[in-house]
Amino acid sequence: MAFNRASGKLSRSTRSIRLGTAAAAVAVGVAGVVAGPAAAAEHKNTFSEALAIAPSLAGHVADQAAAQKSAAAEKAAAEKKAAAKKAAEKKAAEKKAAAKKAAEKKAAAKREDAERANRSKPRPSVVAPITGGDVTTPYKSGGQMWSSGKHSGIDFAARTGTPVKSVAAGTVVTAGWGGAYGNNIVVKHNDGTYTQYGHLSAIGVSVGQQVGVGQEIGKVGSTGNSTGPHLHFEARTAATYGSDMDPVDYLRGKGVPLS
Repeated sequence: MAFNRASGKLSRSTRSIRLGTAAAAVAVGVAGVVAGPAAAAEHKNTFSEALAIAPSLAGHVADQAAAQKSAAAEKAAAEKKAAAKKAAEKKAAEKKAAAKKAAEKKAAAKREDAERANRSKPRPSVVAPITGGDVTTPYKSGGQMWSSGKHSGIDFAARTGTPVKSVAAGTVVTAGWGGAYGNNIVVKHNDGTYTQYGHLSAIGVSVGQQVGVGQEIGKVGSTGNSTGPHLHFEARTAATYGSDMDPVDYLRGKGVPLS
């Protein structure tokens, strides 16, 4: 605003002016002069104080603005860092999951290859009646333990419960108690020969059942005329006792070595 001497009133300037704290103090000082010498003197100190305070207030405002700006920058930086960390963790988790999936796929492919190779591998037509058993009593050994005075088969050393396998595919013709043989099984094979398994602790097949080469048919025991756990094994030309032949030659002739 400007003072109009002709009318004694204040008129608004054509340009808008923003007054700060110091400008307001100047206006107060001018008003004091217009009011009179006494008023001017009274407001002189106020005007000076306003001029002194203005720079301090402006500095405070600037400091506050700078502090707010710094806080905002720190917050933005922290948020950016947190976002980057989260993205890195997500990427690492995805990478780990992909690696696990690839490993599982590779393992599955390896198993499938092994199974395919196993299926394509020719299967033996004859196997040993037990795994890892040594022959302890040979064929035709003499002694009072046998009614004929001679051993009609061979004995394999093994612990009670050891799986007993059919040496070849065939049909079960005997499965039950066999007197001196204890629990015994006789299998007729496709080539017309028979095999007998004695002193079993358990029988796992029944008469008339078809069995495959290497199929478990019972378990080693010490039933019947036996002095301890073992498998009595015979090779026969018929299902009955007395038709025995050398079981070692029988197995070796079919490609099964015995120790």
